Amino acid sequence: MDKNQVALKLSQQGIIAVVRGKTCEDGIKIADACIKGGVKAIELAFTTPNAPVAIKTLVEKYQADPDVIIGAGTVLDTTSCRVAILQGAQFIVAPCFNEEVVRMCNLYRIVSCPGVMTPTEAVAALTAGADIIKVFPGDIVGSKMIKDIHGPLPQAALMPSGGVSVDNTAEWLHAGAVAVSAGGSLTGAAKTGDYAGVTAKAKEFVKAVAAARA
Repeated sequence: MDKNQVALKLSQQGIIAVVRGKTCEDGIKIADACIKGGVKAIELAFTTPNAPVAIKTLVEKYQADPDVIIGAGTVLDTTSCRVAILQGAQFIVAPCFNEEVVRMCNLYRIVSCPGVMTPTEAVAALTAGADIIKVFPGDIVGSKMIKDIHGPLPQAALMPSGGVSVDNTAEWLHAGAVAVSAGGSLTGAAKTGDYAGVTAKAKEFVKAVAAARA
């Protein structure tokens, strides 16, 4: 799938699941639970043990479903970035802006989503060629940050991460975010092995996105 199609699908789906498994198997199960609930954009964090294995497993498992998009998160360096791409990751997310990571994504036509917290970082990320800018931490900057950045940078595709919940999803989307990124508020039930709870929460997020866009 071309990177432009991936970026469009991420925007259309509107919700990305940040998956941090305690083990590789746990990460895969959490991703499965999210996908079952309708959240089909998965950001498998490199903090998950054997994250590349989990990414490859998920890519192969869902290759027949065109709506499932598997990406890598917490990508802090070009080595991790290249490994993720080789395992089939279709988008790369980071908590910070690393120009070399963005440039590597551009080289291999992979969607890059670097994290920023200031307009200066946002400009640097756009200049480097970032596709979607992750506004992080969202619970600190708040939804008004989206409108503030869009003042001077209306062309920026912004996605909040951190503090995103079912209750404030509409607030972020109405502020102008192309999508929201949810971690613990979506996958928290997995801490006790309740993967069904993750699926139930995923369904709530999907409904929240649809309602916000109605």
